[in-house]
Parts: sequence; structure tokens; C-alpha cells
Amino acid sequence: MYDIIGDVHGQAGILKDLLKSMGYEKKDGVFSHETRKAVFVGDFINRGPRIRDTVNLVRSMVESESALAILGNHELNAILFDLKDKSGKLFNKRSSKYRLPLNQTLEEFAPYPEEYKSHLKWMRSLPMFLELDGIRIVHACWRDENIDLLKEHITDDRLKKSFLRKISKNNTELSAAFWQTCKGIDFQLPKDLLVYDDRGQPHRSFRSKWWLNPKGMNFRELSFESRFELPPYTIPPELNGYREPYGANDPIVFFGHYCLKNGDNILAPNLCCLDSCISRNGKLTAYRWSGEKKLVPENIVK
Repeated sequence: MYDIIGDVHGQAGILKDLLKSMGYEKKDGVFSHETRKAVFVGDFINRGPRIRDTVNLVRSMVESESALAILGNHELNAILFDLKDKSGKLFNKRSSKYRLPLNQTLEEFAPYPEEYKSHLKWMRSLPMFLELDGIRIVHACWRDENIDLLKEHITDDRLKKSFLRKISKNNTELSAAFWQTCKGIDFQLPKDLLVYDDRGQPHRSFRSKWWLNPKGMNFRELSFESRFELPPYTIPPELNGYREPYGANDPIVFFGHYCLKNGDNILAPNLCCLDSCISRNGKLTAYRWSGEKKLVPENIVK
């Protein structure tokens, strides 16, 4: 069965400890388990002290078929940041917004340019989501309409440049589905409301609980933020339309992305967020799934 592992963010040492604690052994340089398979929910680059080691570890497991992995928004940003057309011209202007999170990854791989190029090519072969034996794995948000649209447009075994060019324009239904799947649904605040985090940085949007229908909720109830707290103000009706909730009878979905420093990883009997904010508190979380239809707290491993 499957051991689904949350956002690693360059913490190769902590990842190795977690794998060993779950019975994975290193053979011929690759971690594997006799009866189980690891599944990485994305975001294995950036932030941590051993990014190169992490990418090599995850890739070696995937290529030896002892693990599966999907893309997180950090890998997708790295792919888009480096993507060039046939003439060698960059697809997008390299803004500081996208370079800043990548700086540490770029610095680690600076002495290994060909290796980094190979990893980016490999990342393009990874899926954005998985459906495995009745469970679902996605980096940030599972909405059936988004998944169906991506299935319609991603028909090859890698993300083609023509597809990524469409995404990079960021103004289509397809690009919205793409970014919601790997970054979640950000809720825009009214123009007269500005929220500051604990570093004094202002925010005009917040990460929302994508699995709920927001209609009738207030800002605090809808928020799934780890950086700041929203006020319990009623959301104006004109900003808060109906959204199809994730059904109680829908398959179990595992995801990462949301940096849960505190609280339960299991949000509902069929919803599990495995990002325990490793870059802030040093915790890496996995769920050991063995066929159950409802999530079991005892199967969480940290």
C-alpha cells in the first residue's frame, strides 16, 4: 500500500529519518520497502539546507519504482522560470517574485548545471495529481472540474512546452484550473480590508478551505492560512458565491501546500493535509494508507 509524504522542501536528512522509521531500507543507493510504496505530494525543492540531495533521493525512488511523486507549485515555478523556446528565449520575464523562492535551489545547483537541467526535464514528466486504488493525491486542491480540464489538455507523458506556454499567460480557464490544483483557491479581500502577518507584511488575499462551500461563511471560517488570522467579518454576498463542496462520500484526498504548524492533519474523514510546515518547525508528516475508506489518526507518522 502507500505511504503519502508531505512537503519535504530540501530536508533530505529529516526525510531519510522518516523513511527509516517506516521500514524503508537503502539498497543499491535507493530507499525502498518490501510491501509499500512512498508517494510524495510535491514541493521537494527550495527552503531547506539539502535541496540537491532531496531531489536526487526522490528521483531515485521514483525511477526505481519504489515511490511516486506529483508536482508542487515550487517545482512548477522552477520549470516555468527556466523554460525557453526553440530559439533559447525565455517564455517569461524573470520577476523577483518567482526568483526569490528559487534562489537557494539555484545556488545549490550552480556547480551542476547539466544535472539541474536533467532534473527539470524529469520534473516535467511527473503528474499533477494521482488516482490510486480509490484515493486521490494532489498538491493543493481537488476540484473535479479542474481535474477534468487538465486531463483533457495533458495527454502526453510530460508537460509539453505548448501547454506550459498557455499556462504562463495566466488568463485562461485552463491556467486557473492549473494553478488552483497546485496552489489552492486564494480568496480576494475587499479593497478596504488589508491584513498583516506576523512579519508586518500586508496581504490582500488568503488561502481558503477549498473543500467547503463558502456561501454564508465569514472570513475566519473560510481561511486556511498559517501566516495570519482573519477577522470574523461577514463576507459580502457579492464576493461570496456558491462553490461545490468536496463530498463526504468522495474518495480520500491527500494534499500538502498549506503549512500546518499546529492542529490536526486530518480535516475530515476523507481529507488529509500532510504539510506540517517543515521549514518552520522541522516536522515532516506521512500517512500510511492500507486500504481504509476513512482516515485513521493512528496512521499519521511524524
